[in-house]
This record gives sequence, structure tokens and C-alpha cells, in this order.
Amino acid sequence: MPASGLAAQALAAVPRERACIGLGGNLGDVQAALVGAVQALAGLPGTRVAAVSSLYQSAPVDAEGPDYLNAVAVLDTALGPHELLHSLLALEQGAGRERPHWHAPRTLDLDLLCHGDARLRTATLTLPHPGLTERAFVLLPLREALSGLAPLPAPASDPIPPLPDEARTAQLAQAQGIARKCGFPVNFGV
Repeated sequence: MPASGLAAQALAAVPRERACIGLGGNLGDVQAALVGAVQALAGLPGTRVAAVSSLYQSAPVDAEGPDYLNAVAVLDTALGPHELLHSLLALEQGAGRERPHWHAPRTLDLDLLCHGDARLRTATLTLPHPGLTERAFVLLPLREALSGLAPLPAPASDPIPPLPDEARTAQLAQAQGIARKCGFPVNFGV
């Protein structure tokens, strides 16, 4: 077997965790940026895209600029939380993300929402994401992306902290002006 085949086989044997990634942007061709981001996520070592939500449109929350497009990708990954975060930051930078000030408009925003059952609070990463349960632009696509997924085999753990019920999610969506725009424009074989 070629070395690349052995490496792929060894990587396939590594236990995976389920991680949820919030995707968004409001500058430039956001739809193309989100498609490119999911393609790049699928190419991360030891990672496969398990599900991707539809695209949702939302007004900026505590931010400025044009409306956002948002989605959620669910990954099964062998990368640890900090490794995955560093990969997300590199993808944002590669998409031209600038950080002139807090909540500035952006070409691409990738948030690590949860990773397995990790509970972290460090200078660079808090898991689960602190805004997860109050942001409809995350909750609606997250619920959609998770709706048809089977659990990962043991010893992987469920990454999802308790979420608000559907009535509370609908209330948040209405108050925050979130609307499903369209299905995700590319089928990633999930």
C-alpha cells in the first residue's frame, strides 16, 4: 500500500469528535465565501463534513454593515479544539478577514460553537460558544444541520449543550429578523 494510503488508513482509525462551526459574512460575495469555507473545512486533516445547513439571512447583531448570510457546518474531526480553532482563523485570514474593531463587518466569520463535550474557558477559546443559545442566526441553522445526523460511535460524545426549545428559538428568530434564504448552494456529499 502506498504511504499516502497508509496515512489515510491510520487517520481513519483516529477517534473523531463532532464539532459545530458557525459560518457567516456580510462583505463581498458572501455566498461564495461560505461555499469556499465549507470546501476548506472538508479538506482539513482527519475531518469530514457531516452536515451543512441552509443559508440564513440576518441583520447584524451588535454590529454594523449590510445583512449577514449565516450557516452551520457539522464536522466529524480528529482535530482538537485548539487545532480546529487555529485552522478556522487561518481560513478567515485566507478569505481576507480583517479585524479593525470588535464586530466589524467581515468577509468570513467562522466560530467554533462546540467540540465534543469540551467545556473550555481560555483566553482564546470558550466552549460551548457563549452566544450559542441566544443567537437565532446560529440556533436555526444548527438545529437544521443536526436534525438528520446519527450519533457518532463511542467513545465520541454529544457536542451540543442544551438548546432553547423550538418555541424560544422561533421567538428569537422573529425578534432578531432571521429568515431562511435558500438551501446550501453546493452538495458536499453529506
